[in-house]
Amino acid sequence: ILSFFFIFYMGNTNLTEVDISELEKIAKELRKKILKVIFQAGSGHPGGSLSATDLLTAIYFGGILRYDPHNPSDPNRDRFILSKGHASALIYCVLSRAGYFPEEELRKYRKIGSELFLSGHPHPKTPGIEIASGSLGQGLSVGHGIALGACVDKLDYNVYVVLGDGEIQEGQIWEAAMSASKFNSNNLIAIVDNNKVAQDNMTEDLKSIEPLEDKWNSFGWDVHRIDGHNMRDIMNTLSLPIHSNKPRVIIADTIKGKGVSFMEGDKSWHGVAPNEEDFNRALEELERQND
Repeated sequence: ILSFFFIFYMGNTNLTEVDISELEKIAKELRKKILKVIFQAGSGHPGGSLSATDLLTAIYFGGILRYDPHNPSDPNRDRFILSKGHASALIYCVLSRAGYFPEEELRKYRKIGSELFLSGHPHPKTPGIEIASGSLGQGLSVGHGIALGACVDKLDYNVYVVLGDGEIQEGQIWEAAMSASKFNSNNLIAIVDNNKVAQDNMTEDLKSIEPLEDKWNSFGWDVHRIDGHNMRDIMNTLSLPIHSNKPRVIIADTIKGKGVSFMEGDKSWHGVAPNEEDFNRALEELERQND
């Protein structure tokens, strides 16, 4: 329902405060749901799921992505790839809210025998999932291949790929970046969830990825940098018309564990489920935040 409710705003940068407020409320509810499914499963990746929540909220519920949960294989749909597949709790919560499957199915997250394959990394048998992801560095290459497929098949769709900041240390990302520029794949939109924290250290201390704008510009991309938690900035940038002949990258500066103070910027919450005390603390904190 929400996908069709927000379709009116596709391509419209004149969003009202009510529209932005509604998206922010959705993001807040998704954060609570993410924590719940990870807590129930006893495993998962809260930090990187919470950092990208605002981005996926805008993509799926802000009228950006064209999709039909009742026809997931519609050839005219836009494609979405979560290259940083360890944030699977996020994409499953989003897909459930978007109507791809009932919310109660989330109780089977990371459980053996889930009919919807709600595994720790996205599985293409799950409704709404395009590819298996989680082997970092591959998503942009696959996304570019799918974007080229639109040209071959003469279809009008866009491909959105969310990348992790640690992930773009992978050489394959830059091979894909070169190829996308070479073939003028302007229907490819990459979004970097630049939360600055990798699995076991700060990204900068492992291998610095800055200056990001200069790097993507040098590869021939249309480059934008935004506050990845400012819903108006996110929507205004995602709503821009596609470039005439360049792929686009949106560098979204985010905070790992966003919304939960004791998780924010802390590498120890990369892949650890909260215990009951931390789970309750996190929910209380989110609940206190302004609607």
